[in-house]
Amino acid sequence: MKEFLQQPWPWYVAGALIGLIVPILLLLGNKHFGISANLRHACAACFPAGINFFQYNWKKESWNLFFVGGILIGAMIAAFGIPDPNPILVHPELVNELKDYGITDYSSMVPTELVSWDSFFSARGLVMMIGGGFLVGFGSRYAGGCTSGHAIMGLANLQWPSLVATCCFMAGGFLMANLILPFIMKL
Repeated sequence: MKEFLQQPWPWYVAGALIGLIVPILLLLGNKHFGISANLRHACAACFPAGINFFQYNWKKESWNLFFVGGILIGAMIAAFGIPDPNPILVHPELVNELKDYGITDYSSMVPTELVSWDSFFSARGLVMMIGGGFLVGFGSRYAGGCTSGHAIMGLANLQWPSLVATCCFMAGGFLMANLILPFIMKL
């Protein structure tokens, strides 16, 4: 069983399982899937204040906090309990491109040149972590949800705003990966 769990699952299995979340949540009480709303729930639960945005019945949505907790626990089990013994495979063309940006360590899923304390306190690290974190937080609030909420739940419900948001997420991702990120990586 451990060997089965250590192997990457094909996209058609993982995608179908993620897709089944939508009807299951709808059948279990008309619940909506999304991750970014959990920050609002956590703030409403932990920091009750006179801010109108946090004045709602967050306990009704507490199931979503357990869902996110399950994601974190599952990720920790996968990373530390049943890690994939195979080396991480990176396409040779991508290795050549990343070498130009100073990324040569492929011993983990995220290169240490990008995610470490040394890289965090560099110009590149500050721009990526603080700037990127701000843009993700602002963007998900401005769009009324995150990529999982819009692209999985919203599109499954045929919501026009979710289609627009998902198209904008994709366009922003292409723009970032092809034009902005190469500039930031050279900092």
